[in-house]
Amino acid sequence: MSNIIDSSVAATRRSFLNAAGRLTLSASAIAILAGCDTMAKPSIAAQPMESSASQDVAILNVALGLENEAIGAYQLGAESGLLQKPVLDTAVRFQSDHKGHRDALVGTIQKLGGKPVEPKSLGEYAKALKADTLKSQTDVLELAVRLELGATNAYLGVIPAFKDAQLAKISGRLAADEAMHWTILNNALGRPLAQGALPFGA
Repeated sequence: MSNIIDSSVAATRRSFLNAAGRLTLSASAIAILAGCDTMAKPSIAAQPMESSASQDVAILNVALGLENEAIGAYQLGAESGLLQKPVLDTAVRFQSDHKGHRDALVGTIQKLGGKPVEPKSLGEYAKALKADTLKSQTDVLELAVRLELGATNAYLGVIPAFKDAQLAKISGRLAADEAMHWTILNNALGRPLAQGALPFGA
């Protein structure tokens, strides 16, 4: 099971890194994502989507797909009946964080005149993540740990591709959320803290 899920996580991360390597978000997209609509171009939502906006939407949709997958994974874990109450509460909290990331991405895509990628059905996520092989709380936590680590490294990995410091900061903040999730989940599995300095983003 581990190798199959690891491959799925790696493929998602590669898609995000490849997209970011080819594209750089415009100043307007950065401003909107940062919650500074007044810094964006006037009436951008009403304008036809131009080439730069199309590129912005493409990379933001890859990130949105990553967040949708995380939301689906936590939903599967919550509905599995395998999580004890304290762990379940934490999983719901982390899912809420991912929903916040999702909402920010959806809002930015829409303001750019694009169409947010639709989330897959819970059944599709269950199939892709091999949810039928999850038999214990440990199995669910292992899956969440791999997804959070993949997301952490993906967000960190795209930072060098951004020419705008504000977008690099936003990507870093997203990575920080994922790293926090990974650390807490790793601890719930009874594992020690990551060994050595700079454990993420390699």
